Amino acid sequence: MFKEFKEFAMRGSVLDLAIGIIIGAAFGKIVTSFVNDILMPPLGLLLGNMDFSQLYINLSDGTYESLAQAREAGAATINYGIFINSIIDFIIVAFAIFLVVKQINRMKRKEEAAPPPPPPEPSNEEKLLRDIRDLLKARA
Repeated sequence: MFKEFKEFAMRGSVLDLAIGIIIGAAFGKIVTSFVNDILMPPLGLLLGNMDFSQLYINLSDGTYESLAQAREAGAATINYGIFINSIIDFIIVAFAIFLVVKQINRMKRKEEAAPPPPPPEPSNEEKLLRDIRDLLKARA
């Protein structure tokens, strides 16, 4: 049973999938950091010092100055600012994947467009028969 599992786990497609998931998770963290730490602060500054991650709707009776205070108090909130950040994360990841797939498709098209190899050279017998044919045509 261990041998079968080892064969299954070591197949190329399983390893490729595992590597893809690990790299994808790391890429997701990079994109999240890019959105939260680089993209959103200038965007928030342009919109009047707005911090998107702090945008929320308070569903409880209390009043809270920040999302952190509302969470600490256990208040029910709709955190639409974090949702906006998640949407931007998704768009960036989807665009990056689109660019990768586009490049892969471009490379595949170049491989398909390569000219076919020249036909093989005729054998000695074919050459001899061709010479005989040409001589017979010349006599006629």
